[in-house]
Amino acid sequence: MDTRARIGWNLRQLRSSLGVTQENLAVDAGVDRTVISDLERSKHNASIDLLDRLARALKVDVAIFFTSPDPADPRPEPLKPGRKSHK
Repeated sequence: MDTRARIGWNLRQLRSSLGVTQENLAVDAGVDRTVISDLERSKHNASIDLLDRLARALKVDVAIFFTSPDPADPRPEPLKPGRKSHK
């Protein structure tokens, strides 16, 4: 798994496990929702500044985006569509 895919996988896994929508994360990180979507699909090359903003918004250390997922782990499931209340 290349680094871009690893970042996308970890971002989606973390965001989904916390119940945070792409839209809410985008607002908290100060980016457009499509940036979050593109990151999760390995279509966007994230800057260090963007990764820092995402980590702050999710209240995690930026290093979590670079951890290697267990090959046995299933792909993170998307949240149900629709707007969720912002926490």
